[in-house]
Amino acid sequence: MEEKKRPWLCTLFTQLFLCIALYIALNLGRPPRFTYRNSYSNGGPLDTYFISVKGGYRTLEQQSRLLKKMEKVALIYKVRFVVNVGETGEDDPLSQNASRIFQSLHIPWYTTRASNSPNDGCFVKEIIITHDKVLHIVGVNTVSVQESMKSTGGFHDNQLNCLTQTLEATSGNWLVVVGYHSVVVCEENKEQIKPKQIHKSLQDIFLKYGVDAYLSTHSCINYTYQGAVAHIGVLDRTPGISHLARRSKRSSFPNINMVDGFLLHRVNHLEITTYAVTIDGEVVSRSTIQQRGREAV
Repeated sequence: MEEKKRPWLCTLFTQLFLCIALYIALNLGRPPRFTYRNSYSNGGPLDTYFISVKGGYRTLEQQSRLLKKMEKVALIYKVRFVVNVGETGEDDPLSQNASRIFQSLHIPWYTTRASNSPNDGCFVKEIIITHDKVLHIVGVNTVSVQESMKSTGGFHDNQLNCLTQTLEATSGNWLVVVGYHSVVVCEENKEQIKPKQIHKSLQDIFLKYGVDAYLSTHSCINYTYQGAVAHIGVLDRTPGISHLARRSKRSSFPNINMVDGFLLHRVNHLEITTYAVTIDGEVVSRSTIQQRGREAV
């Protein structure tokens, strides 16, 4: 009787062992995925990832934690480049300390500038997503552009011309502009924060040339659409200032105070999905836009 039980026990043990081995084989080496309320960031093989972060001063401890988390995410998702939304360009403290890490990873690091210099801060980067899909990232010096709009001529026109000529020349499937200052101005009340005013001239340029999204520092709690342009605010470590909120069924946003962190953007030929990642590695929000700023439903 005892001998009859042994083959059955051996078979059960063997099946259990094979199941465990298969589970390990399927998951061994698979990168961990950030989650938001048990939802996964399911990217496809043709998706392109990039990171945006607010520059400026941080303590050495804060900066180290932030850069280590960005490095980890960059490796997991094979990030193509990083955009630092800063005021001082290459002199930005975060950019200076990040250059060593991201150069070793062969990941380009681009930084905006907000100054009176007419020749600084305008750049365009073209990233090929597939053989017929292109992402254009256009950097703009918002201070110089604002000055040129106030005047009837002068050296500040260089920056405005750079912006308009660059936008006119880009024919990519995705067009994202990056600048330090927000185009949408918001005013807080007790219940909510709503867009109060738009810098109309710059917004008109975005609409004219089919800009899909504008990345900047953001004073609004809302991830805001104005016309067909999505205005996305990078994470700000200032308490009480929030970042992304959406009116889409595909997005959810908890009511939290702002913490330090960065945005991870996933781009494909249909949509851009943005994940807000805190300095602790927690994904606290996500948002999806479709091309030419149409909201995902």
